[in-house]
Amino acid sequence: MFKSICKALACTLALGSMSAVMAADPIIIKFSHVVADHTPKGQGALLFKKLVEERLPGKVKVEVYSNSSLFGDGKEMEALLLGDVQLIAPSLAKFEQYTKTLQLYDLPFLFDDIAAVDRFQMSPQGQGLLKSMESKNITGLAYWHNGMKQLSANKPLRVPGDARGLKFRVQASAVLEEQFKALRANPRKMSFAEVYQGLQTGVVNGAENPYSNIYSQKMHEVQKYITESNHGVLDYMLITNTKFWNGLPPDIRSELDKIIVQVTAQVNKDAEQLNQDAKQSIIAAKTTEIITLTPEQREQWRVAMKPVWKKFEADIGPELITAAEAANKAQ
Repeated sequence: MFKSICKALACTLALGSMSAVMAADPIIIKFSHVVADHTPKGQGALLFKKLVEERLPGKVKVEVYSNSSLFGDGKEMEALLLGDVQLIAPSLAKFEQYTKTLQLYDLPFLFDDIAAVDRFQMSPQGQGLLKSMESKNITGLAYWHNGMKQLSANKPLRVPGDARGLKFRVQASAVLEEQFKALRANPRKMSFAEVYQGLQTGVVNGAENPYSNIYSQKMHEVQKYITESNHGVLDYMLITNTKFWNGLPPDIRSELDKIIVQVTAQVNKDAEQLNQDAKQSIIAAKTTEIITLTPEQREQWRVAMKPVWKKFEADIGPELITAAEAANKAQ
């Protein structure tokens, strides 16, 4: 009897010790993305990891998987919803199957510059869009800039007619497809990791990207021309699985929120510099001619693409488009 009691006590103590060890295990946050470490998103992911492990040592561990090393951009959303990763930051073009309102950000020539994007994203309407997918188990935590998009191709693009007949890589976005159809060009959906090879082999003739993406993925090596169009914004939404986020201990979630605010400010501050540095590196490489549009030429592109707005106005909401347009005027 005494031996049985001792054995039972030993088992209880062992289980207690095991529970204590398990309780002490850090929360693992896997952050998966599809771009290089030295892009705005890549830098943001690494800064998030650094700050989390400084401020929540032993409580939270962040694992960063860059360059589609864990999931490509066609699989990362599914992985988030399944709980296989906890943080991703997809392009805003990737959300149309979860909410049509975010198609707003793909409308061509909606924002004059990145400062206008900032003003809208900080507005009540912009902040409200972060929470627009919670019924689908997706919580938006922040907007991260990548930058304004430029057109690249293997022929000079100075006026809209120059794009006619060309095959442009697009993300899986109905708005972006219509944008190129408005130019009588041919949009081709393609994952980000496949773009370089697609351009190299001629599967597509052109693309749209900020300078940092063009340079980091070496697209300038397979594109003879870049037209500085600034025709749209390529930003990301940092998102998490709603159930995971709401299930975190309140003190940990509060600290993570503070860290995200700090990281977002740094990412958005650095994004413009990273793009300007990438532009200078492309110029230095002497593989690609950068075309600067005259105001008259840029207006021709804007007029050619503007009908796309009307096609998606009902889905997005005219009041949301009006609010975004208003952000072009500095207060």
